[in-house]
Amino acid sequence: MNELIPTSKNENGNILVSGRDLYTFLEVKEKYTQWFTRMLDFGFIENVDYMEIHEKVQSDKRDRTYEQIDHHIKVDMAKELSMLQRNEKGKQARLFFLDLERKWNSPEMVIKRAQDYLIQHVDRLESKNFFLERQVQEYEKKATYYDTVMRNKSLLTISVIAKDYGMGAVKMNRLLNSLGVQYKKGDIWLLYAKYQTKGYTQTSTHIIDADNARVSTKWTQKGRLFIYELLKENGILPVIEKRS
Repeated sequence: MNELIPTSKNENGNILVSGRDLYTFLEVKEKYTQWFTRMLDFGFIENVDYMEIHEKVQSDKRDRTYEQIDHHIKVDMAKELSMLQRNEKGKQARLFFLDLERKWNSPEMVIKRAQDYLIQHVDRLESKNFFLERQVQEYEKKATYYDTVMRNKSLLTISVIAKDYGMGAVKMNRLLNSLGVQYKKGDIWLLYAKYQTKGYTQTSTHIIDADNARVSTKWTQKGRLFIYELLKENGILPVIEKRS
């Protein structure tokens, strides 16, 4: 049987018919909205038997679009609507839907739908696995740098940390200054108040002679990881991760 009335299927595998397409085929005389409203008196339930949709339509007479109401109705409802018309068109439509159901529920179609579902399911799993693999790669990068840091328990000069990023101490100090982490006082860099109690640095004084002393600031491993997280948020990665 040729397709007398266009059909589609939704993601749940239900065959759907446009209410307006069925209305046109049945050659109903009254307006679509009046006819459909009257048909609802026979007990059809919205979102069970049908779904109301609003669509944009191009006007044939004027160069403009307008919105009209249509309905996606299931085959069981379409069959009942066809029978309710009590005319030849209604009989043809009912026979068409009965034949459509027989074909839809045939073993061949059931197997095909199962195969289609499996293919879609596999595609979704492959996409999900792809994103999971990307996440794992990111975690591995982070773990690699963390492992490198945590193996070293000693205090570090800014020069050593800067080397992780392929830059010199001067550039790293200026970068941390621009990010609001530290400021320069005399010849040394000091953390701003909000970071001073975090355990990121340790400042020590080296006595040179009775009149001279040198103050130096070194970073702890905790501070090194703080710099890592901060720079990563700003799109700056250590060399070890750029090579991964």
